[in-house]
Amino acid sequence: SPAPSGNLIPYSHFGIDMLHMHGTENGLRDNDIKPRVSEWEVIQETGTKLKPMYGPGYTGLKNLGNSCYLSSVMQAIFSIPEFQRAYVGNLPRIFDYSPLDPTQDFNTQMTKLGHGLLSGQYSKPPVKSELIEQVMKEEHKPQQNGISPRMFKAFVSKSHPEFSSNRQQDAQEFFLHLVNLVERNRIGSENPSDVFRFLVEERIQCCQTRKVRYTERVDYLMQLPVAMEAATNKDELIAYELTRREAEANRRPLPELVRAKIPFSACLQAFSEPENVDDFWSSALQAKSAGVKTSRFASFPEYLVVQIKKFTFGLDWVPKKFDVSIDMPDLLDINHLRARGLQPGEEELPDISPPIVIPDDSKDRLMNQLIDPSEIDESSVMQLAEMGFPLEACRKAVYFTGNMGAEVAFNWIIVHMEEPDFAEPLTMPGYGGAASAGASVFGATGLDNQPPEEIVAIITSMGFHRNQAVQALRATNNNLERALDWIFSHPEFEEDSDFVIEMENNANANIISEAKPEGPRVKDGSGMYELFAFISHMGTSTMSGHYVCHIKKEGRWVIYNDHRVCASERPPKDLGYMYFYHRVPR
Repeated sequence: SPAPSGNLIPYSHFGIDMLHMHGTENGLRDNDIKPRVSEWEVIQETGTKLKPMYGPGYTGLKNLGNSCYLSSVMQAIFSIPEFQRAYVGNLPRIFDYSPLDPTQDFNTQMTKLGHGLLSGQYSKPPVKSELIEQVMKEEHKPQQNGISPRMFKAFVSKSHPEFSSNRQQDAQEFFLHLVNLVERNRIGSENPSDVFRFLVEERIQCCQTRKVRYTERVDYLMQLPVAMEAATNKDELIAYELTRREAEANRRPLPELVRAKIPFSACLQAFSEPENVDDFWSSALQAKSAGVKTSRFASFPEYLVVQIKKFTFGLDWVPKKFDVSIDMPDLLDINHLRARGLQPGEEELPDISPPIVIPDDSKDRLMNQLIDPSEIDESSVMQLAEMGFPLEACRKAVYFTGNMGAEVAFNWIIVHMEEPDFAEPLTMPGYGGAASAGASVFGATGLDNQPPEEIVAIITSMGFHRNQAVQALRATNNNLERALDWIFSHPEFEEDSDFVIEMENNANANIISEAKPEGPRVKDGSGMYELFAFISHMGTSTMSGHYVCHIKKEGRWVIYNDHRVCASERPPKDLGYMYFYHRVPR
């Protein structure tokens, strides 16, 4: 069946041409040749009579045209007490001190949206006269209008090439974008996004010398791999695939869908296993070597967000989605993933940076290879964009690979797609792909310890202050990726003078020396969690389809499907994309 009308998603998103549909030999139409129980039906609980819910905390959000990724994230965010207190709890003060143009103030817009969702003023059951009228018209379907997040979306999306469009987006990317905005616009010393922040300990070991290096980084969500090899119904999957192919070849109805059943324990095991480090340079050997990396939690957050890595690339490099069922637990214990630091008998790798390898004619040659942005091969850009990548990222890929074709540019995308500025517009020339890579290819800092202007410009183009960019790069040896992590975890460094005043007034702050700035604020505790919300995605790509959110409130699950808010009858906890857990005392 086509997408429900409330989703405002064009049929073309599903490859359906309504004007040119034709019958097949056995009388079925093209759109009938599909699995009988689709992901859409299960996740939206189609076929069950869902009871509408009204009142505070049960207000829906109108779909503005593929804005369900934003709605789902905001419903989950405002179900968290710390966000409720920070914005709705501070409503009088935030509104009193709102600037002359409140449409351009993040805290005003967050408070306005939070009040709309939590007050209950926009979620009232129909009065008796309306019910009588509906019965008379045989339309006994209580209407839920929801509120329109148009102004909020316009603000949080401005200057962002993807979120400012009407295209569907990745809920996980929007979650991180929102956390970034909360960090940069915090109210005084209060920062509700502290509840998500945790430290990751990364241990890298040189396979030849067995020496190790321990580093820490900040993160806001746990990305869990899908362990397809651990499927418990492999025989059933093989039989289904053979039947499906035969049905497609003979234009017969497809068999009922069979999903891979993946044990959650196998995904957690895959997360904890060592992974190979590409292009590892061993400081002990002072040469390239084989290296392995393991990641552990150096701290456990108050609220743990788990993303299931359902999106990958097929053998033909076309993006695809794992349609899997994972038995996500209501109670999650990850205490065994606690970091332990340097162990007795372990020897650390020397603190030596890899040499800067510069070909004989490197700089002149690289600069000569750069093309004028106006000469970017748009046909290559469109080939990449049709694969689902952000348009600005495709332009950068073609630019930084010197117009050498879509295949070469695709390799650039694969290397750089996890970087924070991946979808940011191309703003200035750098040295090939190095400008976006964030690697320390720009060389050591000069005598004045001034970071290279190329990297400073990249950070300032993302909206950060220049002094903030310089401070972060100095603290991270000019590594772009680490510098961005540093900025997100040190929002107090936006202005040095403000930082000093704030820290002097903050009685709970640790004493900070110039030599060693304060580390990121974390709310460490037990690694025992309980599930309270999850966001599900329907469709084959994060750039299309639909998102809905399920939240556990007052002891029962509730489904938030755009403007419709109903009591959930069968919450599809096994088909989620992002899961929200809160810490429980042991």
